[in-house]
Amino acid sequence: MLRHDRVRGTDLLLMPERVVVLRGSAGAVLRLCDGRREVAAIVAELAERFPGASVATEVPEFLGRMREEGWIR
Repeated sequence: MLRHDRVRGTDLLLMPERVVVLRGSAGAVLRLCDGRREVAAIVAELAERFPGASVATEVPEFLGRMREEGWIR
């Protein structure tokens, strides 16, 4: 479950018996993981939001790591 912590001013990924503090745009990326969008659609949307950012390579790598950890499906 993804939540925003107002006190810390950051996003948190809440899992059974674990909390992961997300940094940078990680929360924005995970908010787009809704089970309907494919990685390419997520990359396209973030490329529009953050022109000039290297989302085409960084986002798939980030999501791959998140899957490897078992934090997303």
